[in-house]
Amino acid sequence: MIRKIVIAIVYMTTVGMYAQDGTVSPYSFFGIGDLKNAGTVENQMMGGIGVYADSIHLNLKNPAALGELGLEVMNKTGLVTYTAGVSNKQYQLKTNLGEEKTSVTSLDYLALGFSLGKGLGMSFGIMPYSSVGYNLIDEQDNVNGSLVNVYTGEGGLNRVFYSVGYEVLKNLSIGATVNFNFGTLDSQRLQQIEDIQFGTFDRRSSRVNGFDFNYALNYTPLINDKYRFHSSVRVNTQGNLVSENTRNIGSFSVATGGNIEEINVNLAAQNLRNTELKIPTTTTIGLGFGQDLKWFVGGEYSFQGMGSFKNDFLGADSVSYVDASSYALGMFLVPDHDSFTSYLKRVTYRAGLRLDKTGMVINDVDINNFGITFGLGLPLGRSFSNLNLGFELGRRGTTRANLVEESYFKLNVGLSLNDRWFQKRKIN
Repeated sequence: MIRKIVIAIVYMTTVGMYAQDGTVSPYSFFGIGDLKNAGTVENQMMGGIGVYADSIHLNLKNPAALGELGLEVMNKTGLVTYTAGVSNKQYQLKTNLGEEKTSVTSLDYLALGFSLGKGLGMSFGIMPYSSVGYNLIDEQDNVNGSLVNVYTGEGGLNRVFYSVGYEVLKNLSIGATVNFNFGTLDSQRLQQIEDIQFGTFDRRSSRVNGFDFNYALNYTPLINDKYRFHSSVRVNTQGNLVSENTRNIGSFSVATGGNIEEINVNLAAQNLRNTELKIPTTTTIGLGFGQDLKWFVGGEYSFQGMGSFKNDFLGADSVSYVDASSYALGMFLVPDHDSFTSYLKRVTYRAGLRLDKTGMVINDVDINNFGITFGLGLPLGRSFSNLNLGFELGRRGTTRANLVEESYFKLNVGLSLNDRWFQKRKIN
C-alpha cells in the first residue's frame, strides 16, 4: 500500500505540471481565466452541490465530509479512497456573425483520502483552479484601412490541497482545507493594418502563486431513526495571490512573422512588476434531506463579493465586476444497494441543475451560466468502488453587445476506488 501511495503522489505532481490549457472559452480572456469546478464527478452531476457526505466517496468541496470517511465500511478502520476525474467539453460558440464548434479534454482532479480512525479523515491532491485558452480576432475599419487585432492566451493556475475533517460530536463534523495555487497566465495582442508590412505586438506574462483556505461545518442528524437531515456551511477565504509580471512590446514582419524589434518594458517604474490578485471570499450554505444509501435531495446557495476584484496588470477596459452568486439543486437515487439479483438496482442515478451569476459584466451585459446535469454511479463488482459517468448541458453568455454565446455538452468520467491502507496480518 505504501508503494501505491508513493506512486500516486509522484503521478499527481507530474500531471499537475501540465494540467493547464483546459478551456477554449473566450471568457477565459478575463480575470484569472476560466474557473474550474472544484467537485468530483459525483458532486458535479448533482448540480455541483457539496452538502452531501457519505463514507466511501471523497467530497473535494467539503472538508467536513472527511469525518464520515470509512464510518460505515471496513469496520470503521483504515479506509483509503483514490479518486480521479477527466472530462471532455464540446463547445458551440455563437456570435452575430456566425458560429464555430470546438472541444477540449482535461484532467479535473486527482486525490487520495484516508480514514485515520473513527470520525477522523484526511485527503490531499491536485486539480486545475483556472484555465486560459482563447483566440479572438477584432477587425475594424479606419482611415488607414482595415485594422486587425488578434488576441491569444494560454496557461492557467493549478491547485495543490490538503484537507482534514473530524466528527467532534455525533452527527456534527468540522473540516479545513489549505490550498496552494500556482501557475502562469500568458497573453498576446498582435495588431496590423491593411497593406502595411509591419505589425506590432504586446506580450504579457504573469507568474502567480498564493494560498487560500476552506472551512466547513456539517450537521447531519437522523429523523425518526430513518431519514437524515443534511446541512452545511462553507467559507472559502479570500485568496491572496502574488503575481510576478513581464511585458514585451515591439514590431514584426507581416510577411514572415519574425520580430523586427522587441523591448522589455520597465514595469517596476509603473509599480506593475509585482502585483496582488485578491480573490474574494465565497460563502456557501447547503440543506438536504434523504435516506442513507437510498435517496437524497438537496440545494445550495453561494455568495461571493466579486465587486472588489480587479487585475491591475491583465485587466480589460470592457469588463467590470459585481457581486456573484450561485444556486444549485441536486439529487440521487439508489433503488437497492444490497441487491444480488439486479445490477441496475445497485446503480446510483444522479441529476441536478444550477444557475451561476458570475459577477462578470462585459460591455454592460451580465455573464451568467446555466447547466443541467445527470449521471450514473456504476458499482465495480461487489466492492465499494465505482465508476462514475456524468453529463452536463449548459449555456453561458449571450450574443448581445457583440459578445459570444457558449452552448456546451460536457462528458465526465471519474473513478472512486476503495481499499484498506493498513491491515494487520494474522499468523496461525
